[in-house]
Amino acid sequence: MARAKPKSEEPGLFDEAAAASGDYNASDIEVLEGLEPVRRRPGMYIGGTDDRALHHLAAEILDNSMDEAVAGHADRIEMSLSEEGTLTISDNGRGIPIDPHPKYKGKSALEVILTTLHSGGKFDGKVYQTSGGLHGVGLSVVNALASKLRVEVARDKQLWVQEYSRGAPQGKLEKQKGTVNRRGTTISFDPDPDIFGAKATFEGKRLFDMAKAKAYLFRGVEIRWSCDPSVAAAEDIPEKETFQFPDGILDYLRSTLGERPLVGADIFAGRADLTGATGRIEWAISWPADGEGFVSAYCNTVPTPEGGSHVAGIRGALTRGLKGYGELTNNRKASQLTAEDISDGAAIVLSLFIAEPQFQGQTKEKLSMPEAARIVEAQIKDHFDHHLSTDRQNADALLEWAIERAEDRKRRKEDRALKRKTAGRKSRLPGKLADCSQSSAEGTEIFLVEGDSAGGSAKQARNRKTQAILPLRGKILNVASASADKLRGNQELSDLIQALGCGSGKTFDLSKLRYERVVIMTDADVDGAHIASLLMTFFYREMPELVTSGHLFLAVPPLYRLARGGDVVYALDDADRERLTAEHFKGSAKIEISRFKGLGEMPPRQLKDTTMDPDKRQLIQVSLPSATDTDADRAKLAKTTAQLVEQLMGRKAERRFQFIQDNAKFVEELDV
Repeated sequence: MARAKPKSEEPGLFDEAAAASGDYNASDIEVLEGLEPVRRRPGMYIGGTDDRALHHLAAEILDNSMDEAVAGHADRIEMSLSEEGTLTISDNGRGIPIDPHPKYKGKSALEVILTTLHSGGKFDGKVYQTSGGLHGVGLSVVNALASKLRVEVARDKQLWVQEYSRGAPQGKLEKQKGTVNRRGTTISFDPDPDIFGAKATFEGKRLFDMAKAKAYLFRGVEIRWSCDPSVAAAEDIPEKETFQFPDGILDYLRSTLGERPLVGADIFAGRADLTGATGRIEWAISWPADGEGFVSAYCNTVPTPEGGSHVAGIRGALTRGLKGYGELTNNRKASQLTAEDISDGAAIVLSLFIAEPQFQGQTKEKLSMPEAARIVEAQIKDHFDHHLSTDRQNADALLEWAIERAEDRKRRKEDRALKRKTAGRKSRLPGKLADCSQSSAEGTEIFLVEGDSAGGSAKQARNRKTQAILPLRGKILNVASASADKLRGNQELSDLIQALGCGSGKTFDLSKLRYERVVIMTDADVDGAHIASLLMTFFYREMPELVTSGHLFLAVPPLYRLARGGDVVYALDDADRERLTAEHFKGSAKIEISRFKGLGEMPPRQLKDTTMDPDKRQLIQVSLPSATDTDADRAKLAKTTAQLVEQLMGRKAERRFQFIQDNAKFVEELDV
């Protein structure tokens, strides 16, 4: 007779004896105090430890100064970046209180704010009616994640100084001798390499743009930017600049749109106090004729790239307002309009100031408060109704433009339904493709660019009629070493095939190619060359006729910018730089030389002039070796080419290693 198993041997049953014998007890419970939680888990407070999180530290300090300005206590902010990477931000506000804190005996209010999470003057709304700081963690988090931080407070003509390291004070708050004829707070700090990595440094261009954006958001503030000359030269930014925009976000929208034609001549812009809430709203909206809009939304000067309630409110206001205008003018087609037809093609800059906003997470990338949506929609709609009624010509043009988009949307929907019925599968253009407006392939070209950052610059630099942009995420799949299943399942390659429209492999049809030229445009460095090699391998393997028929090209972006005064030239590589230095710039005067980190760091105007403008750029046509003697010679050459591609890009790493050994003796310079 079989013996019954004891409970501990039966699967899935709780074993009390085993649990009792475990070593998990009270001594295993760890309590993190002070700023230690920030250093242990920085991602919880700044969203990670990457470049975006690093620059979030700068935004936290700048937001504090902006809160002083918005509250009416400061009108000047200064931001400075040193050669060593130290960032300094100062304002002429009231200065952080330095008197002893009543709850923490022996500590000044300044030290409490810098060393204690959830401390500050922005909780009850008495000191700041609207502010970007909400949780009382911004300055203390920066202090915790800084290897060195120095704070200077000027109050009542006295200067107080205290230094910190990784959140810990390095001495007492000291009163400096003498008097000072200024007021405000100055914060200088270096990001901690233990948190962000030894090579992590602030990017001057990113900080420059941040300072400029903040100045647009509050017309009463002057922001002064400065950086070390070496930083300015390396990143092609001004060494000194003062930002002050009397028209605020309207100036921002005008500078962003440039000379792009608009639907209607007027920009819908204004500002209003909030009804039923403390705060105000400012907006500037236009409709580019090409339909390529954008949304730049802010709450209490904090950017909200993921949008949220205030963006939903303005979309609702624009939709209801234009549909209402259509009803008043007896245009029956207006009833079919949706937010997609009206708002998705609009260029919108929105700045909301409101008490106690509710964001998603400490990084504040999305506003989440339903009452804000209702308030914004009500305010904007009243002003939009007035805007439409006072200029009927512009209003009619906008309505017709939106109706055309709605009808186009309906046609696309019907096409999708028809294709589902007939083919069971939908063939469409990828969403991230910025297509050209010309329908025929003649004279058109598509640029395959490295990443969304470079894609954004390329979209602004292109000729929208004949040039399309397709951003690719990093290094694509190596088709020479991947299986057919991996190739079919790769989203980047799928998007590329869909954009070109000519199929691949056995289904390739050159007559269906949607562009006359396919241009690979990658950074002028080793990684860019690798990505270009992967793309050329893909075309050679899956679309060889595209290569042999002369449709594939390589863009030639410059690696250096050389300038002396107003004389600017670009060098393709080190040798070209040396040649231009010797031949173009003669004499002993200083030459400013900056190296481009990548296409995403290049201003759109420079990218257009150097790499995309057909009248100024260089293109390298990609071709295969050809033999003209006999069929046997051509077959032999094709076999040799295939073997070379397999050796360099195939699965067997030892064959690449052998190639490197055989050819290393021919290398004169190595770029590492």
